[in-house]
Amino acid sequence: MKLKQRVVLLAILLVIFIFTKVFLIDNLDTSAANREDQRAFHRMMTGLRVELAPKLDHTLQSPWEIAAQWVVPREVYPEETPELGAILHAMATKKIIKADVGYKGTQLKALLILEGGQKVVFKPKRYSRDYVVEGEPYAGYDRHNAEVAAFHLDRILGFRRAPLVVGRFVNLRTEIKPVATEQLLSTFLTVGNNTCFYGKCYYCRETEPACADGDTMEGSVTLWLPDVWPLQKHRHPWGRTYREGKLARWEYDESYCDAVKKTSPYDSGPRLLDIIDTAVFDYLIGNADRHHYESFQDDEGASMLILLDNAKSFGNPSLDERSILAPLYQCCIIRVSTWNRLNYLKNGVLKSALKSAMAHDPISPVLSDPHLDAVDQRLLSVLVTVKQCTDQFGMDTVLVEDRMPLSHL
Repeated sequence: MKLKQRVVLLAILLVIFIFTKVFLIDNLDTSAANREDQRAFHRMMTGLRVELAPKLDHTLQSPWEIAAQWVVPREVYPEETPELGAILHAMATKKIIKADVGYKGTQLKALLILEGGQKVVFKPKRYSRDYVVEGEPYAGYDRHNAEVAAFHLDRILGFRRAPLVVGRFVNLRTEIKPVATEQLLSTFLTVGNNTCFYGKCYYCRETEPACADGDTMEGSVTLWLPDVWPLQKHRHPWGRTYREGKLARWEYDESYCDAVKKTSPYDSGPRLLDIIDTAVFDYLIGNADRHHYESFQDDEGASMLILLDNAKSFGNPSLDERSILAPLYQCCIIRVSTWNRLNYLKNGVLKSALKSAMAHDPISPVLSDPHLDAVDQRLLSVLVTVKQCTDQFGMDTVLVEDRMPLSHL
């Protein structure tokens, strides 16, 4: 072969090598860990559709005991959950033996105890599926269907940090009122032919009750975490001030993330990466109201950030509140496993997966098509944000291997 031909051949081989390397990086298929992420994604997709059925094939025949056994410091439920359909079925159908006002908070809810002693939080329907909540991203009432959708998105993203949620229809006259405490019962009223209640909370008003369709009320029920795992509340480092004219430090200080990295529990361990994951999660669902978050107590930063109270989401499909992603674009780090999963979900896969996951919920369809389209669109914005970070700082800096001991300094 002549020298000129050899040079051309070598040049072609070099181009192929570079292209292959870039392609493999872009498709995140360069390590055993990434291949495991891909296998985990396929396992998730295979078990995505959950049919609600009462049958339990488990040595523990109580769905509540199974769900309680699942909870560990870094996940609320495991990757493999063959009993999930039976547990969600129990949440949606078990007899209500007591009903009370919800735990303290700003939004209307009821605390129910189901047969077998399991506590669940009931959030009533306040809006139709196609209602658009205008105004600030955190405006309006809680959206019960958002809790259902957020739980399934948590499954799809592989976080497994959200409590179990399912839709449920309850008859206020026959299921709730006979077992209601006096405190809850005193908030019931009739509006036209509909039974309503307004409960006890910071924003609860007699003039703004939640009303059933006749006696039947649609809502969501969230499984109460086991009492052996007490919660600890934390101020979110990227929380809002909620004061007109007053900005939080992260809103004006470009080096704010550097300061966060020097404070506990964000100076080591998984918590900062949990904050980044949560920013992605909240951006996808349009939740700009996570000013606090919960972890398990006495965890020294090792516990997961638990994805509680996701109902201030899916209010406006046109919402593109980029500030929710501030932890991501200010810190410019993200878990490799999260980045892998997000890439697997692009090109319409996320919308399809979410729709499939929610198909068997009792209140299906859980989300309208504009909201499903919005989730796909927001995913693209997340991918672009990470790409901007890798262009600026390099992939080795931005993509953090979460299977290794973490240090952010």
